[in-house]
Amino acid sequence: MTDKFGGAVDISDLTRPLRGRGTVFVVQEVPGRNILSAEKFGDLELLLPEGSQLVLSTGPTVKRLNYKLRNFNDEDYLLLMGDPSAIGIACAIAATQNRGKFKCLKWDRREYKYYPIEVNLYERGEIDE
Repeated sequence: MTDKFGGAVDISDLTRPLRGRGTVFVVQEVPGRNILSAEKFGDLELLLPEGSQLVLSTGPTVKRLNYKLRNFNDEDYLLLMGDPSAIGIACAIAATQNRGKFKCLKWDRREYKYYPIEVNLYERGEIDE
């Protein structure tokens, strides 16, 4: 399929929701965790299935995450759960795709809800000690 300018259109771009409501990218599926309350921040999209291993080679995982996060922008969030190595790679890719910025959701065990955290790798300012 092509767009009005003659360029190729990926079918997943057609099914992606219109901007205005971001996407919450869940880094890796963790069985038994109820993450439905994160839908308040956007539509949930799983990046890696449960049990994805990075031990032997990170190449396939990096390629998959690059593809799934190719349109990451200021309205999107990362839900940081799963393999710590996969979380690190997802954060690096999201920041690369969005001018050094990304948002993630932090779970508060006392309040039982997610809080958004904004990260800007290029922000200048005071160092908290």
